[in-house]
Amino acid sequence: MIRWGHDALELEIALDEHAPPRLVRLGAPGERTRAPRPAAPLPLVEVTTAGLGRYWSGRHLVNTVLGSRLRHRSHRASREGAWHVLTVELHEPETGLTAEAVYRSMDGLPVLRSEVRLRNDGPRTLHLESVGSLVAGCLTEGDAAALGDAELLWAENEWFAECRWQRQPLRVSSPERSGRFHTTSGRSTHIVAGQGVWSSCGRLPMGGLTDRRSGRTWLWQLEHNGGGWRWECGVRDDTAYAALYGPNDADHGWRHPLEPGAEFRTVPVALAFCADGGPDSAFAALTRYRRATRRPHSDHRRLPVVFNDYMNCLMGDPTTAELLPLVDAAAEAGAEYFVIDAGWYADGDDWWPAVGAWEPSASRFPGLKGIHEVLDRIRDRGMVPGLWLEPEAVGVSSPVAASLPEEAFFRRDGRRVEEGGGRYHLDLRHPATRAHLDKVVDRLVGEWGIGYLKLDHNTDPGSGTSAHPGEAPAAGLLGHNRAQLDWLDGILDRHPDLVIENCASGGMRMDHALLSRLQLQSTSDQQDLLRYAPIAAAAPTAVTPEQGAVWAYPLPEDSLDEVSLTMANALLGRLHLSGRLTELTPQARALVHEAVAVHKSIRADLPQAVPAWPLGLPGWEDPWIALALHAPAGTYVTAWRRTGTETSRDLRLPRLVGAEVRVDVLYPSSSRAATVWHPETAELTLTLPAAPSAVVLRLTRASSARS
Repeated sequence: MIRWGHDALELEIALDEHAPPRLVRLGAPGERTRAPRPAAPLPLVEVTTAGLGRYWSGRHLVNTVLGSRLRHRSHRASREGAWHVLTVELHEPETGLTAEAVYRSMDGLPVLRSEVRLRNDGPRTLHLESVGSLVAGCLTEGDAAALGDAELLWAENEWFAECRWQRQPLRVSSPERSGRFHTTSGRSTHIVAGQGVWSSCGRLPMGGLTDRRSGRTWLWQLEHNGGGWRWECGVRDDTAYAALYGPNDADHGWRHPLEPGAEFRTVPVALAFCADGGPDSAFAALTRYRRATRRPHSDHRRLPVVFNDYMNCLMGDPTTAELLPLVDAAAEAGAEYFVIDAGWYADGDDWWPAVGAWEPSASRFPGLKGIHEVLDRIRDRGMVPGLWLEPEAVGVSSPVAASLPEEAFFRRDGRRVEEGGGRYHLDLRHPATRAHLDKVVDRLVGEWGIGYLKLDHNTDPGSGTSAHPGEAPAAGLLGHNRAQLDWLDGILDRHPDLVIENCASGGMRMDHALLSRLQLQSTSDQQDLLRYAPIAAAAPTAVTPEQGAVWAYPLPEDSLDEVSLTMANALLGRLHLSGRLTELTPQARALVHEAVAVHKSIRADLPQAVPAWPLGLPGWEDPWIALALHAPAGTYVTAWRRTGTETSRDLRLPRLVGAEVRVDVLYPSSSRAATVWHPETAELTLTLPAAPSAVVLRLTRASSARS
């Protein structure tokens, strides 16, 4: 038995010279929910090739022939600073396949990061079709009761409707089949998979399993910036398992020839655990892990307020005349960055098929200074200028479409892939692509003084690209995805103070591969303030609060309650101000200015805060929604009452059980909210007389409040 871990997480791997190594326990040190089972159902690594598939056919990718043949060769434990590292080497002598399962976990964090490295030490090419990044076959006790209490978690994620978490009993997708005759293996499992270029179009690259009685919860994320990912969760030998994959043949048409001496590395994944406390505790652990594994940047501490001219404002039609009054209004409201969104490069109205050169429009920005008149005004008003880019897109009528070589674009069957009504897609593996985009970024940042780039992505060119006739498009896409990460690393190495926002039609590329590098994430393109509330409340499931950019876009026709609601949407995340500020009434403008001031007064606490949901994860149609952020200095709560006749709700805050608490209304100061705190049950009774309306509260323990 290999026992490895630290004070927050421990795993046990059973070794047997006649069987593959198996992960038989993963949890808190000393915890014994059941005795270790050397006969746990699944091997440590699962691999399929064109010649070696599975023992038992079905929708699953586990129970593989190669996985069952891999044998333990060696293992080693090491340290990399605060990180514990375990590497388990396996070998299959007939094919010569060598696999290394590499696990990492940080002191104090109940989170396991896993990836698998394959090397072909045999004489023949192995045609890979799937490789598991993590296989954990020990998630529940080996009895019917534990499986009956287990519930799956996953999130639907669509344009305008991001982060919609679902919950379903595990037994719905993996029903009990035994009766008079006992069976341990079936063909059923729950599968969630990505597709295309976007990593989170359709579903977030995340999932989970929770025990509804004990609160024991597992959460996982696939740290990949494309749609080539999959997870499955089901039942094997009377225990729940989860298996996490990058691209594979069944879901994506992925195949990879592993030639003799060659190596392949899987997509990294992470698995968070809590023994009790339910999904809230597991999301808190995952939030801390995300912070520990991202690139350091001053933006994560400063959290400057951003004004962007797009949403419910200029909507891709910027001009000098329209922008200058907005610059002044944004500065008066307290914005610290001002971003000119889409359209700044286009001389006509139909700019969609012409993008790619990223030069400023002369007709939109007339005069000797052109766009620099606006950029200078932004700086004069004490703000940092920013611009929108869609770097991977080249319009069919752009001069770049003719100047770059054919190999610089996505291609299939020898032809360029055109998608989205006149767009080509660049392949970042090609040096000409990298040189072109580096030149653009270095000009904008180094010569123009741009301090903020919003990198958008609005077309999905499908399965991927084939750089040569033998390459499966999904394999080319994986190569492009990894080249994109390398390109972004290079930008921030050259321009370390540059702030980059990740966007893809809102939240269609919301993944930790990108967010471990980039500073902000656009959470949605949703234009309706009431529809945005559940997105804003659920966004911390996918992104840390200090990285989750939420639009606040007051409109002249909004009531004062609606103005305060759209502002409240963003106060516990990254405030992205927009809307026609110049047309607001003085009372509405005062609410905007008040919200910005409140956000600035609490933003220093957000980078240490972890999320919780006092009414549960928000449902899309829920009349009441609540998000809490637990910070060292206190607990912040945003509560929304969108519809309905119910004027009061009880918000559950179990972290504060038994504590005497002071409740302060932070925003809006004119709120008619009423609160009653119940320390014995850790519930806050909140009354909001009007619908729609929202309020932001701060709860401080009495001892902290007195000090």
